[in-house]
Amino acid sequence: MGCEMQAKLSKTVRADHGGPRIGWIGAGKMGAPMIRNLLAAGTSVAVTEPDNQVLAALERAGAMPAPTLDLHSQNEIVFATLPNDKVLRQVVLGHAGSTGLVHHMAPGSIFVEMSTVSPTCSAEVAAALADHGIAYLRAPLSGSTALAEKAALTVLASGDEQAWATVLPTIRLLSARQFHLGVGEEARYMKLVINTLVGASSAILAEAVALGASGGLSVRSMMEVICESAVASPLLKYKADAVVAADYSPAFTIEQMIKDFSLISDAGRANGVPLLTTGLILELYRAAANSGLRDQDFFALVKWQSDIST
Repeated sequence: MGCEMQAKLSKTVRADHGGPRIGWIGAGKMGAPMIRNLLAAGTSVAVTEPDNQVLAALERAGAMPAPTLDLHSQNEIVFATLPNDKVLRQVVLGHAGSTGLVHHMAPGSIFVEMSTVSPTCSAEVAAALADHGIAYLRAPLSGSTALAEKAALTVLASGDEQAWATVLPTIRLLSARQFHLGVGEEARYMKLVINTLVGASSAILAEAVALGASGGLSVRSMMEVICESAVASPLLKYKADAVVAADYSPAFTIEQMIKDFSLISDAGRANGVPLLTTGLILELYRAAANSGLRDQDFFALVKWQSDIST
């Protein structure tokens, strides 16, 4: 970032309570609890969210509705939690005759995008924001909605270091761990690395449990031993009760995992990295989705594997 933008970042626009003016685009399952944590800390937040019920609930909690993107023109920092590449491009660049954030945010302001999107799309957005003098932080999240509610998420960030220093006090209000990994798309790749391992955990657990069941072991016994073994992980411990109860109410769906593994495969292909195991796991998720489990939690691979093993 040039000296001119750095000077603008240091001259922040302040809300009445003394903190930066914050905007948020796209609440959803992850964004809403993070917004509530900011509100609980006394931070003013202007929210753009297409779901009127979600927006109304946040308004009752103290958020200010921002029905159109131009209402973020006075915000120093604008966060976004968006579903995919397409929506991120639409929000930032505009679509169907509407103008995007690049035309509304002030030079020197900071856009913090916290979704799982492709490095390619992220780089495209970075270039557009830079052309308009807007700092850009990639800050995808690691953690569940339960951790979001507890402000215990992990933030994987990359982008301009001064912008990161400006945003970090706000980030700390909604997360327990923060990593700044570089000035480019490093955070996007780190998120894909984490999700590769998360998605693989469900796939390999499904086969391991099916093998154990074929030898007479109960799921309860297997999960009890697994969670006390060398292969135990916070993820497996968190999902153990759901697996034992065969309760696959979605926290993160199989459909969402297909999206993420598609991003992982595309990134590997673009960089010439063969991802043979990742490709197989993607096909497992697609098969489970086609069997009717698309909207179930991604650990429903255990159910799918059990069904095809009997």
